[in-house]
Order: sequence, then structure tokens, then C-alpha cells
Amino acid sequence: MTIQFPDHFFFGTATAAYQIEGAADLDGRKESIWDVFSRVPGAVANGDNGDVACDHYHRYREDVALMADLGMSTYRFSVSWPRVMDGDRINPAGMDFYSRLVDELLEKGIDPWLTLYHWDLPADLPGGWTNRDTAKKFVDYSLAVHDRLGDRVRTWTTLNEPWCSAFLGYGSGEHAPGHKDPVEAFQAAHHLLLAHGWTIQALRQADPEASLGITLNFSPALPATDDPADRDVTRRIDQTFFRIFTEPIFHGAYPSDLLEDAKAYWPADLVQDGDLAAISAPIDVLGVNYYSTSVFRAGEPSWGGPHLLAPDAAYVSRGLPVTDMGWDIDPGGLRDLLVQLQEEYVGPAGAALVITENGSAWAEEPDADGFVDDTDTRLAYLRDHLIACREAIDAGVNLRGYLTWSLIDNFEWSFGYAKKFGIVAMDADLNRVPKASALWYSQVARTHQFG
Repeated sequence: MTIQFPDHFFFGTATAAYQIEGAADLDGRKESIWDVFSRVPGAVANGDNGDVACDHYHRYREDVALMADLGMSTYRFSVSWPRVMDGDRINPAGMDFYSRLVDELLEKGIDPWLTLYHWDLPADLPGGWTNRDTAKKFVDYSLAVHDRLGDRVRTWTTLNEPWCSAFLGYGSGEHAPGHKDPVEAFQAAHHLLLAHGWTIQALRQADPEASLGITLNFSPALPATDDPADRDVTRRIDQTFFRIFTEPIFHGAYPSDLLEDAKAYWPADLVQDGDLAAISAPIDVLGVNYYSTSVFRAGEPSWGGPHLLAPDAAYVSRGLPVTDMGWDIDPGGLRDLLVQLQEEYVGPAGAALVITENGSAWAEEPDADGFVDDTDTRLAYLRDHLIACREAIDAGVNLRGYLTWSLIDNFEWSFGYAKKFGIVAMDADLNRVPKASALWYSQVARTHQFG
């Protein structure tokens, strides 16, 4: 059977600034919270950091040529806030880099998809995302980037995975800045959403024809049984992983059960007049990051970590194959998620959906030429999830594109360089070698079909 995608459907790939750029102290770049966090003993596996990463800052032309050779039509990248801004001042050298990158992409016929925030917050912002003023500064930064690149970049997304920034960064301490404070986690979540809403309003005024949106990560939570305890613990996970973002963005209000369950951690003055109206400003595109669906039951009380309102949640294995991250491989969960988002949130005339991240990490060894044969692992994962995308389209979902994570093996945050998500391998000398999955995906991108 041949799986066929519409002609207007686009295929591409995605990266993030701190994960690939390197050049951490060049051309006026300031420190980010990840530079600071990576120096904390034990914070990142093997003591790894993003100082060099994939050296994309110097090799961007090579990487863009590689994407063009692979037939990618869209490239999702992020701008490093501390590379382009020094406090309230623009850093011309940093802006120049992204201007060169955008020109190179356009010259190769690749559409630039720009993410304004993929976690590398300037380290010198007082309070980080716990400070409401950071949201205001984010708007200024965003407008500065748009002023330089808006004549060529037509798709702008504000944030990547604010759940990770808020709940891994301030709740569990697994990500920068490494805090473990439930109150800070909810402060960060609201201020991130406020930064998104204010920026959507500002960019809409500056550039009415631009396509504007946000990228959220979704790991749907399912109850292990119909037991009320299992259903309740799953509901509480769903509050902070899913509905704390989708409800205010699309429905203009935080879930009432979230506000009740989180009242011990939710500052009374956190949400101010006009905040929710800004957060729910209409968007054109919702970026969907999906890797897995998880099942939970009510278990023994423990530190809730990222699931602050469900410390009694116990993960339940379904016996499915897992990736090197230990995540269940569940393509059907992607189809079901897309249908849910279409029906419950974006609606028939609302934002288009785009898969902005989907991929898998595997323990793999290259051959003598640096080639990785990932036919039975990553390639199979991509194929099965693209089938799920086609099924979602057939079910009426307005899905416009698919961007696989990631272009190249890179710095995988607290896991360092140990987890390999790239469709392109990178060796110790920073050489790039497309894997079997890249060659297969290239044909899909060019032909819009596979068998």
C-alpha cells in the first residue's frame, strides 16, 4: 500500500540554537541559563555542554547544503536570545549570523521556520521566568529579531515546549536553571504564556501577514484502568502537561480543576487583568511535538518532579517497544492526539497543525565510513508515525506539515551527547554522515509518498 500526502504538505527537519550552534563565547554572545547549568557538577551527563556542540555557527552553510541535498522544504531553527541581545541592546554580530542563515536557506529553496525561544534564556535576567518583567523583555527581543528578519521569515513561533521550561526548569530541577520550587514552576508557566500572548499581539501589529504560533509538547496520559484513583491521577497529570497551556491559549481560561488543585502553589496575584485576553490572542499555527503516550496508575506517594500535582503517579509499562530514552513507541497515540486537538481546540476554522518535532533516539554504532543503518529503528519509527499523520488527515485534521527531530545528532540537554536523535550522524571530528533514515526520509520529502 502506498501512503500519499497532499502536494501542499511540507516535509522538513528541526534543531535548536543551544543544541547545535556552539561558538558559546564568540561575537558578543552572552551566557544563557544552559551555559550556567551545564557547569553544575552532575547536572548534565558526562559533564557535557554546548560550547562547541555541532559547530553549526561556523558550518551552517554545510548544514543548509545538506538539508537541500536531502530535499527538505522547511527548516525549523531557534534564535539564541543571548546571541542577539546584550541586555536591552542589539548585538549586530549575532543578528548578522541569523541573517546569513536565512539568506542561505532561501537561496537553497528552504523555507525558514523561526522559533524565538528554545530554552536558552539570558542568564542575567533577574528571576528568569519567575519574573513578570521577563515577559516584557521577551517582546522587545522578539520585535528586534523581527525587525531584522521579518522581510524574509514568514513563519514565527514564540516558544518551544513551555512545559519543559516551567516544570523541568523550575519544578523538578532537571533542566536549567535547576530549581525545585512548585510556586516558581507555576509562575514560570504563566509568565511564559504571557510572553507568548504579548508577542503574538506585537508581531500581529507589526506584520499582519505573518504566520504566527507556538509549539507545545504533548505526551498524552492515559489511565491504566477505569479505577477512579487511576483516572484521577491521570487527570492531574493532564492538568500540568496539557491543559495548563491549551486551555488559556484556545479557550481564554485556566482549567478550574487546575486552579483548585494547585491553589497551594498558585500566587493570588499571578494572573492580572488582561493577561488571559493576551494569552488567547488568535494564532495561525500550532506546532505539535510528540514522542510518546504514557499510561499511569495511582501508586505510592513520591516526589512528583515534573508532575507536581500528581506525586502519586506510577508509570505503567504496556510492553511496547521503547526507544533509547525509554519512551513507548505509540504511533496511534499521535493520530489520536491530532484528532483531539482538532476537535477540542483548534476547530474547523482555527490554527493549522504542524508536527514540529517527532523522532527517536537509539543506541547505534556507525560503520567504518561513519554510516548508521537505522532501518529497523529510526526509519521504522518515522514511517509508522507518518502513517499516523496520514490517518489523522483522513480523519479531518488540518495537518499541514511534518518536521522530524532532529537534523543531526546534537546536545540533548541533561543527557549531553549520549542520546542520538539525528537523521544525520556526527562523529568526533564533527563530520556529518546521513543515516539510512535520512536517505529514506529524503525520498518521502521529494515524492510525498512511500510504500
